[in-house]
Amino acid sequence: MNKFFILILCIVSLGGLLFGFDMAVIAGALPLVKHFFGLTPNQEGIFVSSALIGCIVGVIFTGSFSDRYGRKPALIVASILFLVSAIGCGLSTSYMMLILFRGLGGVGVGIASIVVPLYIAEISPSQFRGRAVTSYQLAITFGILIAYISNYLIIQHLPSQTHGQWRTMFLVGAIPAILLSIGAYFVPESPRWLLKVGRNAEVAEISAKLNIQNLQDSPPETKGKLKDLFSPVYRKAFLLGLLLPLFSQLSGINAIVYYGPTILLDSGISMSNSYHAQLFFGLANVLFTCFAIWKVDNWGRRPLYVFGTLGATLSLIVTGFLFATNQEINNTALIISILSFMFFFAFSIGPLKFVVASEIFPNSIRARAMGISILVMWISDAIIGQLTPIILDAWGARYTFWLFAFFCAIAFITVLLFLPETKGKPLEEIEKYWKDKARK
Repeated sequence: MNKFFILILCIVSLGGLLFGFDMAVIAGALPLVKHFFGLTPNQEGIFVSSALIGCIVGVIFTGSFSDRYGRKPALIVASILFLVSAIGCGLSTSYMMLILFRGLGGVGVGIASIVVPLYIAEISPSQFRGRAVTSYQLAITFGILIAYISNYLIIQHLPSQTHGQWRTMFLVGAIPAILLSIGAYFVPESPRWLLKVGRNAEVAEISAKLNIQNLQDSPPETKGKLKDLFSPVYRKAFLLGLLLPLFSQLSGINAIVYYGPTILLDSGISMSNSYHAQLFFGLANVLFTCFAIWKVDNWGRRPLYVFGTLGATLSLIVTGFLFATNQEINNTALIISILSFMFFFAFSIGPLKFVVASEIFPNSIRARAMGISILVMWISDAIIGQLTPIILDAWGARYTFWLFAFFCAIAFITVLLFLPETKGKPLEEIEKYWKDKARK
C-alpha cells in the first residue's frame, strides 16, 4: 500500500469510526438524558429509535445520490451531518431538539454505512481490497470502543451535578467529525465512478496515484438498472447481498454487545458496573477484527466465512449449554464461549458482509445495490434489537443462544454453497465471472 492510499483510507475510515461512536454513545447517555428530561418509556423508545429511523432514511437516498453526484459528495454530506448532530445533541435544550439532531446523526450513519465501504472498494488495488474494506469494520469497532471509554471517563471525572455529562458524551463525537469534514474535501473522487460517468481525463491520474492497474482498459459501461439484479446473471449475487447482512444480525451479536452485561450479571458473574462490561467486550471486538484484516487477502473471503460461521455456530451451542446448567454454570467457561463467538464473528460474519457486498455487484448499479443490502441490515438490526429482550425473557438465555446458533448454521450452509472466492480479483473480473457463469 502506498502512502497516498493509506492517507485516504485513514480519512474515509473516520466515517466508520463515527458510525460506531454514534450508535454506541447512546448506551452511556441514555440514563442521564432520561433523568434530565424526565422521559416516559415511550419517549425513551423514540429517542433511541430516532437514530435508526435516520439511518434508514440515509440508506434509501444514498445509492442514487452517490451514483448521480459521486462518492465524494456523499461522504462530505455524511461528515457534515455527523458534526451538526454531535454539536446539536450536546447543546440541545429540549427533548424535540435532541430527537431532531439524533435523527440527523442517524442519516449520517446511513450514508456512511454505504458510501465508505463502497468508496474504499473502488479505490483499492485488488490485492489489498479485502484488507482495506475490512479496516472499515475495524474503524466501527474502534468507534464503539472510544464511545465506551469516553463515556466511562466522563462518568468518573465530570461532576454529575452540572448535568454536563451526557452533553459532553455527544460533544466528543465532534472531534472526529471535524477531522472527517476537513479530510473529505481533499480525498479524490472514485476513479471507477469517474469512468462510469465519462470523466476519463481524471481517471488515469487518480488510478496511477492509487496504483490501480488497467482501469481505462475496462469495457465501456452500460447503463444499469436495479431490475438487472433479478436477471439470471446477477440473481445469485443479489441473494448473497441480501442474506449476508441479514445473517450478521441474526447471529446474535447484538445480544452480546448491547445486552451482554445484563446477561452476564443475570448469570451470577459479578462486575462493578455496566461500563466495565462494555469496555471488556468493546476491546475484544477491536482485537478480534484485526485478525480479519491480517488474513482476508491471504486466506480469502470464502475460507474465512466458512470457518467463521461454523465456529460461531459451535460457540453459540456451547454458550446455550452452559446457560442450561443453571446454578452449576462455570463462569470462566461462559466468558470463554462468548469471547469465542465474538472472535469467529469479528473475522467473518461482521466485516465480510461489507467486503462481499462492495465486490459482487456490477459497477453500473453498485451503489444502489449496496443500498438495498445495507437497508436489509438496518431493518433486521431494528427487528432483532426489539425482539432480543423479549426472547430472552420468554425463552431464557439457553434457547435464545441456540436460536442464534441455528441462524449461524444456515449462514454456514449458504456461504458453503453459493459464495465464490473474490480474493485478489479486479471488480471488473468479478462482474465478468457472473456473466460467464450465467452462460454455462
